[in-house]
Amino acid sequence: MPPLSVVAFMLLAALTLGSAGIVAFSKNIIHSALALLGTFLGIAGLYVTLSADFLAATQVLVYVGGTLTLILFAVMLTSRIEDMKVSNPQGGVAVAFGLIAVALLVLGKVATETNWPSEAKPAVPSTAKLGHAFLGEYLLPFEIGSVVLLAAMIGSVVLARRAVKRAWEKG
Repeated sequence: MPPLSVVAFMLLAALTLGSAGIVAFSKNIIHSALALLGTFLGIAGLYVTLSADFLAATQVLVYVGGTLTLILFAVMLTSRIEDMKVSNPQGGVAVAFGLIAVALLVLGKVATETNWPSEAKPAVPSTAKLGHAFLGEYLLPFEIGSVVLLAAMIGSVVLARRAVKRAWEKG
């Protein structure tokens, strides 16, 4: 019987790939958006198996908590969404399969040519090293990045408020 880590990886990979297939091939946009949840959670689970706990938590918070919620609100608030039956047109399927084949060939080549380590290293929590780096040698770039993001957020609020004000004055 294979080790538990192999079984966990296979189950998470199946969840991720199966959900991604539903996202890509479902004709209902609601089903596609809900299957995206399975894809994001599968990726977070794969991060956990790699001992990347910070990335797993970020995946859940940012993509499941933020992006997926935004997509679901956009879908639900769109008028006459129930009238739409096809969310993914079937055009370009041959091109898509060609690109997938090329990507899989490249990934297979990389996987077979890479010199992988033969012994497993002990799992070390990634958040401790990341926290020390952000509060140590990378403090200035981290703070500059946060100020830039704050400025972008304030700018987007100002631009959105102007657009709403103009629409209110016209209407």
